[in-house]
Amino acid sequence: MSKPATSQWNFGELFPPAATRKVLSVWELTADVKRLLESKIGIVWVGGEITNLRAQSSGHVYFTLKDAAAQLSCVLFRNAAPAAQRQLLADGQKVVLQGELTVYETRGQYQLLVRQVEAQGVGALQAAFEKLKQKLAAEGLYAPERKRPLPRCPQRLGLVTSPTGAAIRDVLHVIQRRNPALEIFLAPCRVQGAGAAAEIAAAIQLLNEFSAGRAARQGGLDLILVTRGGGSLEDLWAFNEELVARAIHASALPVVSAIGHEIDFSIADFVADVRAATPSVAAELITEGVFASREFVLAAPARLRLLARRGWERKADSFAALAARLARGHPRRRLNESLQRLDDLQSVLRRCLRHAAHARGLVLYNLAGRFLRARPSHQLPARREKLRQLEKRLQALGPEQVLARGYSITTDAATGRVLRDAAEVTAGQKLKTRLAKGSVLSRA
Repeated sequence: MSKPATSQWNFGELFPPAATRKVLSVWELTADVKRLLESKIGIVWVGGEITNLRAQSSGHVYFTLKDAAAQLSCVLFRNAAPAAQRQLLADGQKVVLQGELTVYETRGQYQLLVRQVEAQGVGALQAAFEKLKQKLAAEGLYAPERKRPLPRCPQRLGLVTSPTGAAIRDVLHVIQRRNPALEIFLAPCRVQGAGAAAEIAAAIQLLNEFSAGRAARQGGLDLILVTRGGGSLEDLWAFNEELVARAIHASALPVVSAIGHEIDFSIADFVADVRAATPSVAAELITEGVFASREFVLAAPARLRLLARRGWERKADSFAALAARLARGHPRRRLNESLQRLDDLQSVLRRCLRHAAHARGLVLYNLAGRFLRARPSHQLPARREKLRQLEKRLQALGPEQVLARGYSITTDAATGRVLRDAAEVTAGQKLKTRLAKGSVLSRA
């Protein structure tokens, strides 16, 4: 027998008693979020456009980093970055920032504490680089499954580079030191300028053909190294040409690419089976098998150095983690946050002062208007006009006007009392009659 539908719900679990709930304060919740952000994300690099830049008198700089979809609040404290980096900060400037993601507890918002500032820009060559890179990636030229391992102990190496450049000297020096028995077959070519890409591609193809023809008689090549020294993006551009990428991809021999310095990346690096940071590093990779196969005693010092370096790196990483934890709990951190709150309060105070001054100014303006309207000099013409109107009315109603129309006024000659009733006059009483012009004395 099925249970009623209402018995499937446990309202006690959906709405636990208030006594069993853990209610966090806003500060506790914000502190938990802050610890989570700092421990899980920590120091990051982020790029975008600066907006709402605001520099305080304290030396701290506040701004927003935005892109087309989002924005991030950032703060650069006074001594957090060199002056040259601080000069890069401007509204509209595209930058790359390194900093630590944290929470500004007072406003409950996450923000980036900036440590480094770098300018960001993509030119025409860089745009072309990205376009070709994406095109070849879509075709699978970078696919990990097509990458071939290098032979452990190669005997013959094909070298594609300029015979007069620094790269060939570095490669030969390392090979002579680590495996002098390695045979090197040079296919010289230009490594920069117009036509260099075609020469590089032709050299790779030439070494493949040479290896195929030689294989049956004396043994073919084991691998090819394509290399050159450092330079600008324009100098290295031949290794970003599609022609070179196609030649590397078509090579029957494994290809090692060592273009420029460690920070330089080219299309050839992505297509090659192995990318080395520098020409010297490439030579070390190629000779690593033979070099590592020497007698144990000869290898022991290098091994010990390697182990020591790795141990130092682990300790350095541990120390860096401890330093980061210490930095998050350092009093300066709290001081900087307090200074940030002080900057906010100063901004609020200035806004309040400006608002109060504006309000007082309005009151003063209104009082001045009222005062001006109440000045006697403003009312005098109106009062004079009113007085003239009253004078006209008085003249119109005065006795002179009545007399002028032919009427007269009779008074008691002795008292001057105006007589309005004939019954008030006695026989023989002296009377005075006022006319429009002059008066007449008479007796009743």
